[in-house]
Amino acid sequence: MSKPKAGPAQFLLRPCAADDLPALERFAAVSPVGITTLPLDRAFLTDRLQRSIHSFATEDVSGEEIYLFALEELATGEVIGISGIAARAGFSDRFYSFRNEFVVHSSKPLGVSNRIHTLHLCHDLSDVTLLISFHIDPAFVDTLAPQLLSRARLLFIAQHAERFADRVAAESAGLADDSGRCPFWDAVGRRFFGMDYPTVERLTGGRSKAFIADLMPPSPIYVPLLPEEAQWAIGQLHPVAELPFSILLDEDFDTDTYVDIFDGGPTVQERLAMLKSVSRSRLLRVDRRQGPGTTAPSRAHLIINSKRQQFRALLLDLAPDGEGLSLDATTLELLAMAPGDRARVAEFEPAAAGDRA
Repeated sequence: MSKPKAGPAQFLLRPCAADDLPALERFAAVSPVGITTLPLDRAFLTDRLQRSIHSFATEDVSGEEIYLFALEELATGEVIGISGIAARAGFSDRFYSFRNEFVVHSSKPLGVSNRIHTLHLCHDLSDVTLLISFHIDPAFVDTLAPQLLSRARLLFIAQHAERFADRVAAESAGLADDSGRCPFWDAVGRRFFGMDYPTVERLTGGRSKAFIADLMPPSPIYVPLLPEEAQWAIGQLHPVAELPFSILLDEDFDTDTYVDIFDGGPTVQERLAMLKSVSRSRLLRVDRRQGPGTTAPSRAHLIINSKRQQFRALLLDLAPDGEGLSLDATTLELLAMAPGDRARVAEFEPAAAGDRA
């Protein structure tokens, strides 16, 4: 596969500001059932924005921080995507998942041995950092915008590692139709609570799911006892989750261990250092390019500055030279950088389009 080319910068990722509230409301309004980190609730979204602004600014971290990012199209200045990071998945409450396990039941006298898929309620991921709130304008799904929107978060975590856990996780929406019918919830959760899937999602509304999980039976769920439709739904994706999931899959997240307690969608996780963009990244000193650019072959790179409140990220063609990187004045300005600053840079080499999950 040939090396991908990004050309000049088309998109800019930055921290969300207070005046990004209309953009958050726009994305919340079109979110399908099951995407609860951005409910269509102005008071909630305003509070979430203020919490994010404080998180970027504060020097004293506790693990409750939430960082929201806005993706701008440079040609128009329009916000075309948002994404976020929760410093700890289970800061205020335990973060519940179902863990996929297999048990073996055997009988020597009968000559029978069966390996059976089970789901175990757990809170293994309570202390990990959680990727949240990925939304992209549908008009830009086939551009490089989603790649910058998702992957630059990983470089931000790596650059400010003292604020985050050494493992990262992300939930992906599971199967549910437009009316909110969810095969996995109907077979598992609904039998205990008598609530349909949209109702339970409204009750959580972007808040903790612990009050529901605390009522779940602690015993393992034997998957073969579930209806076939529910069995098939385990680990499956809602169509809206396919693009962000494919990016996480390409980053080498583990996709097989955990599923969501409500819809059965995959919950991915991995050590930060093992993720592709992070392991390939390096810190380079930047200088202002005075004349024409280098004639060396350029390749697509993710590049972020090392700041928090003035965090900036781009995806563009670069030709790093040893331990340094020469950038033109326009790019330096976009990145809020000056000569002598250090940037974290990672070559961008996604899977082939046909490999998308």
